[in-house]
Amino acid sequence: MSSAGAPEETRPRLVVERELDRENRYRGMLGLAPLGHRLAANVRLWAWLGPLLMMVLGGVLRLANLDHPAELVFDETYYVKDAFTLDQYGYATQWEPDDEEEGPNANFVAGDYHEMTDDPAYVVHGDVGKWLIALGMRLFGADTGLGWRFAVAIAGTLTILLVGRIAFRLFRSALLATAAAAFIALDGVSITHSRTALLDGFLTLFVLVGFWALLKDRELSRARLATRYARARNPFADPWGPPTGVRWWMVVAGIALGVAAGVKWSGLYAAAAFGITAFLWEVQARRAAGARLWIGAGVFRGGMPAFLALVPTTILTYVATWFSWFRAENSYLRQWAAERRASGEDLPRAWLPDSLNSFVEYHLQMLRFHSNLDSEHSYMASPLGWLLQIRPTSFYWRDLTKEGVDVDCGADRCVQAITSVGNPVLWWAGFLALALVLWMAFRRGDWRAQAIVAGYAGTYLPWFLFLDRTVFTFYTVVIAPFVALAVTYALGLMSHRLPLYDPADPSGRAGPAWLALRVPILSRSEGRRRRRPALRRLTPAVSRRVGVVTFAVVVGLLVLLAALWWPIWSALTVPYWFWHLHMWMPSWV
Repeated sequence: MSSAGAPEETRPRLVVERELDRENRYRGMLGLAPLGHRLAANVRLWAWLGPLLMMVLGGVLRLANLDHPAELVFDETYYVKDAFTLDQYGYATQWEPDDEEEGPNANFVAGDYHEMTDDPAYVVHGDVGKWLIALGMRLFGADTGLGWRFAVAIAGTLTILLVGRIAFRLFRSALLATAAAAFIALDGVSITHSRTALLDGFLTLFVLVGFWALLKDRELSRARLATRYARARNPFADPWGPPTGVRWWMVVAGIALGVAAGVKWSGLYAAAAFGITAFLWEVQARRAAGARLWIGAGVFRGGMPAFLALVPTTILTYVATWFSWFRAENSYLRQWAAERRASGEDLPRAWLPDSLNSFVEYHLQMLRFHSNLDSEHSYMASPLGWLLQIRPTSFYWRDLTKEGVDVDCGADRCVQAITSVGNPVLWWAGFLALALVLWMAFRRGDWRAQAIVAGYAGTYLPWFLFLDRTVFTFYTVVIAPFVALAVTYALGLMSHRLPLYDPADPSGRAGPAWLALRVPILSRSEGRRRRRPALRRLTPAVSRRVGVVTFAVVVGLLVLLAALWWPIWSALTVPYWFWHLHMWMPSWV
């Protein structure tokens, strides 16, 4: 019997899927929440309040007594004076000290600038960070540490909030967002950099802005892909799937990372890592959505738009950060090409405009400098030990008693020190957490872990190309936010605050997660008297309890050590024995 003659209740029915349901289906395939889904109001409120409170706490630690020490410490001797002359002349100039032993630092701090010249100085980093330092000196004066350290302290304080908001975007938990912000607020490398006028604190801030834009791009490009698949009359007619248009958030990432490179070249490593990550995520998205030629789609429909949004923007922004060099006719090497052309000397790249040719020559000199920097330094440290803080950098040291300074610290010998060493709990826990992050990123395909890996790849891995160079552990300040995210991720999984990523439900709504923790117990073999160890799973309730206790212990220890280390991070006057108590390894002295 034909279906036309069948009883009405047995006839097959054609179910028409509504466009909204179809779009939500694609959103689920791409790991996005359904349209209209919103977190509870109290969660969204505390996702801001928690990181903001941590930012206030961290801001106090970074801004309190910022004028101390009232002298240029460590590499402030380069960047602060460069910032001052940059503000005065539009380019960094040389200082000619009257006393080669002392140098111009003491006079500079006293407001005496007679050793400043208008001869251009050769600097090996861009001007962005130094312009920001100069802004602080305009606000509070160049004769006070508050002036030359203010901008970097503000950058370090804003970094705390940014880490918290990034953590919330990754984990969708106000508690975990607050924890991540607290970890960076109480980290020693981050604190010492925020209290010292170096460039790496600015680099960290702009790299994080680029990372935040990368996460925004992932979410919005997938949302746009789901919408266009849902609205297509025949979504599989095109084997590559629909285009998603201009990747505006990758443009934002390019601007941020171009500015980061204008602080230090290492910002370019982050741009490369984040660009590769965006491409890999695009390939994954096209495959998950059902594109037949998903590799080609990832390259041409996703990868090329992302490349065109990120790479030219990064390069153009970087060049724009050299605006003052182009404007100042007397800046270093500014007239190099014009002078060679006028003298009749052989001029490489003669087809380029003189100013641009001089710009290229300057960068070639910078490249040679950075590539061949291998001079010995007492605090140089191999990148192999950075994540464990094996050889931290001493920014400042004074033995007040030996110098004859009359000060009472409750002991016979009084000292002041700034040791740029990370909070041991954070960094050592982060070393363990990284193993879990790598496992979850590559074995389970957890995009949250992949994002953290991208952060490490852009801020840490490139340094392994320069194992023979003179490098320092204090460079890890830009890695610190990703260490905080790695520890937060691991503790979130262990305490069940974070859903365990399920590839079958990439939207993350699979319910509370628990790690299948196994513990050795003794069991009796059949027919034998001897006992052998076996592994048994902990129940979810016990596993959660273990995770919560671990979370509390880590946070408690981190706060305790931050209080213990604060005097050594901020150059407070302490007994020599107290300082020595913090030297846990011989390499820390």
